[in-house]
Amino acid sequence: MRLSVLGGGAWGTALAAHAARAGLPVRMWIREPEVASAVNERRENPTYLPGVELPAELRATSVLAEALADAETVLVVIPSEFCREIYRQAGRLAPAGASFVSATKGLEIGTLQRMTEVAAAEAKGRPLAALSGPSFALEVAGALPTAVVVAAADHDVAERVQRALATSSFRVYSSEDVVGVELAGALKNVIAIAAGIIDGLGYGHNTEAALITRGLAEISRLAVALGARPDTLAGLAGLGDLVLTCTGALSRNRTVGRRLGLGQPLAEACAGIHPEGVRTTLAACALAEREGIEMPIARQMKAVLYEGKPPREALEELMLRSLKRE
Repeated sequence: MRLSVLGGGAWGTALAAHAARAGLPVRMWIREPEVASAVNERRENPTYLPGVELPAELRATSVLAEALADAETVLVVIPSEFCREIYRQAGRLAPAGASFVSATKGLEIGTLQRMTEVAAAEAKGRPLAALSGPSFALEVAGALPTAVVVAAADHDVAERVQRALATSSFRVYSSEDVVGVELAGALKNVIAIAAGIIDGLGYGHNTEAALITRGLAEISRLAVALGARPDTLAGLAGLGDLVLTCTGALSRNRTVGRRLGLGQPLAEACAGIHPEGVRTTLAACALAEREGIEMPIARQMKAVLYEGKPPREALEELMLRSLKRE
């Protein structure tokens, strides 16, 4: 499979490096020419994945048409706010029949659409899939054992990607639940910000365990209402990714939350990080309101991030909510 990876951040670089090690011909698009040059000449992405040696077979370019030439599968790994324009361009430039696989864990704010829905609108007629699961970029780049899920409405599409990317260190499961895989990957970032706040405030493991459990409950309520399968939310894309992002020190969203808990303002807390969860919080709350779904953690995170509520007050209000059955 000839693979094009669009996106030169840490996650895109890690997936491109993994695919090259797996023996796939990989061409990577990176917006910044100087980063693309560093990948080609120094075998390193010094901006987004410093210190990690990249395979010699991996080639990078800052020219989108060049990256997409002859691609059979296009793996899109860019922030959600830029996806619509990239899908629009890539839909015109990619060879006929090329599949598009989203590895972006976010939602579009204005439309509240998942990334495969954005892709369907802008790259009409393309086979689509979504890849998600508990997977820190640094660990994938280091070939540490990882398991993920690739979902597509057409299971043949999911299985083609599964077979192409699976290795002894990167286990890929297939699924047809695109809605569940994408929503789980996006919404867990909101809960991870709350988990970081808990750490920053000095609360304990009891608090964090309660947050993760109740976070999964509200993610599941919304996702199932939108068509996801409950078992997806209990699997790698759901519970697995939620636990990793809420507890792992490499989690960007947890890091932002921790900084907020320590008293830093939002702009300072986000410095040097691109946390999808900050934007996804708005989309999550809008979706919950539209569907009539109760999401108290997401609502409190919106109050902290956008309405100036002190983090400690938000956590206390969650604990003081009216008592009810689990």
